[in-house]
Amino acid sequence: MTAPDLGGFGGAWKYMSNVGKISPIPPDMKFGEVPEGVLRLGGTFVVKGDDVVYQWSDRLPGDHPDLTEVMEIAKANAM
Repeated sequence: MTAPDLGGFGGAWKYMSNVGKISPIPPDMKFGEVPEGVLRLGGTFVVKGDDVVYQWSDRLPGDHPDLTEVMEIAKANAM
């Protein structure tokens, strides 16, 4: 995985400015703190009834689990 081409310094600055404008920042947040939503990415779950039998949390955008493994777990836990 490689970093996206933002078009140099100007593109990176524009990106950061736009993120700042659309990001919900709580009014009581102090400089240097990270909003909770920033730490959340995607994930994959296999659920059986009320139990989570498999959980995957993406480490970075574009990350994903081994789909063969997920399907095997889902099939083994099908109701």
